[in-house]
Amino acid sequence: MRLSGKVAIITGAGAGQGREASVLFAAEGAKVVAADVDETAADETVAQVRAAGGDGVAVACDVADPEANRRMVAAAMDRWGAVHVFYANAGIVDRRPAGGDIGLETIALETWHRILSVNLTGVFLGCRCAIPEIVRSGGGSVIIVGSVGSLVAHRAGNHAYVTSKTALLGLTRNLAVEYAAKKVRVNCLCPGQIRTAMMADFYDDPLRRKRFEELTPMGRFGEAGEIASAALFLASDDSSFMTGQVLVVDGGWTTV
Repeated sequence: MRLSGKVAIITGAGAGQGREASVLFAAEGAKVVAADVDETAADETVAQVRAAGGDGVAVACDVADPEANRRMVAAAMDRWGAVHVFYANAGIVDRRPAGGDIGLETIALETWHRILSVNLTGVFLGCRCAIPEIVRSGGGSVIIVGSVGSLVAHRAGNHAYVTSKTALLGLTRNLAVEYAAKKVRVNCLCPGQIRTAMMADFYDDPLRRKRFEELTPMGRFGEAGEIASAALFLASDDSSFMTGQVLVVDGGWTTV
């Protein structure tokens, strides 16, 4: 029970890595706020949390909305009076039109702004609301979800996504330095190619899947549960002397 007595807020909890982490954190003793832009999906996650013997509450949250972030954190405080873990997992990716691309000259400006507002500003807003409560609760952990795109370029363009995820490295380090003395650890978790709904366009296409698998030394996509396990390490006291760091879980993608 590595998170016994802890309260964890997880964004993007309605599916994929966020849902896996919600259920795992609950199984390890945490009370979970499952936040997602899709409230029905968040409710479904909380049902799984409770089925696993845990306690949770669902919150509708567009992380790009400052007021939605305040409501998300207030839900934890109103119900349990504390926050110990903030897992900033929510994110979106550039969607390529059929037969088209999303390079510098073709990406729509509104797409650029929306991706940065969710992936970068959304993390900033969530941290601004959650970290003061973590401090008041005696300290804890912030997990910011980056990507292999934080570390290397994407062959397919994805300029907005890569820019947003790379910027999170700077935010992680600055927050880590600012809050270390207040007992708040801030680390960045960078997954590789993970089999989630976000990657369905690639995983479900045999030719695309084969290409991604060939580019990964371990020869496969990762599973959402593997990222949740890494997040559990960062959320728990197992990582008590770790802050401002990047934990890469990518099957070797960034080593070649």
